[in-house]
Amino acid sequence: MAKKSKRNSGPKPGANRAAKLEQRRLEREAAAAATARPFEGLAFECDLVALREFVPSALVDLPLTETGRKIVGATILPGGVAALVREEGDETVAYVGLQLAGGYGPDPAGELAAAIEWARTAEPGNSLQTATVDDDTPSLVDLLDATVVPPITVHNDFNWWIPAGVEPSQDIAHTVQHANSAVLPSARLEGEGLVGAWWVDPGEKAHLRWVRPEDEDALMAAMSRVHAAGGLHLGEGSRFAGSFRTHGLLVPVFDLDREKHPDEWVTPVLELGARLDEALAVDEPLTSAELRSRDGIRSRQITLR
Repeated sequence: MAKKSKRNSGPKPGANRAAKLEQRRLEREAAAAATARPFEGLAFECDLVALREFVPSALVDLPLTETGRKIVGATILPGGVAALVREEGDETVAYVGLQLAGGYGPDPAGELAAAIEWARTAEPGNSLQTATVDDDTPSLVDLLDATVVPPITVHNDFNWWIPAGVEPSQDIAHTVQHANSAVLPSARLEGEGLVGAWWVDPGEKAHLRWVRPEDEDALMAAMSRVHAAGGLHLGEGSRFAGSFRTHGLLVPVFDLDREKHPDEWVTPVLELGARLDEALAVDEPLTSAELRSRDGIRSRQITLR
């Protein structure tokens, strides 16, 4: 009779590692199945969604839960790669891409976690084309401090693709120049308690895209109440243009007078926020006028993903 093999095909069912792997698998399946908010629970969820969806060129210092090398979230990296590591002076810095050439899979949070995990130990000079989620991929909330709103640096070009003091080749310089030509002037509005509000100037008129953290149905009802009362605007030189959904969040969009500086819109945005907060606190059915407003708002709504 042949001897039974003593080789293990995987972790023992009762082992701690097996339990962790099973927990991660269940978490990923739940995230993939939900139409949900993959970055829910992070204090900078709204800005993270903005950086992934429409901000042209910006960097965010990711708030890691463990000490180690600096890891920076970048709107897009050269070639649209998932991550890269490079030497900057005496420091090794890793970058993870938020907008990817290959698009996103069913688990955006898992893919970002996989890119961060790779970037923690990869050698300088290496890049990761695609981040793959597997049973060893930690959850994003294990890697990032969910309570921190990290600093975001907005750029009007991609010159940061080239490390300081490095003379780029002609091909790389051409690539950066080509990327710079497509960058639209952008700014993150800064105000007390204000998050996720982004100004952009594509040309004929400027826009405000405000990624909001509330439940979509609740926010839609609040917007309908404010609209019916004539308050869904940012004052003179503005117009409510519509909204879109992305990563489970609703993003109201406003057309703006491009002659005004982005900072001039901070106070009107805060005032609109106060009107929305007041409407969010109302616990009554929508009136007929508010229902008509809701139907009109929904008719101009699109879904990015």
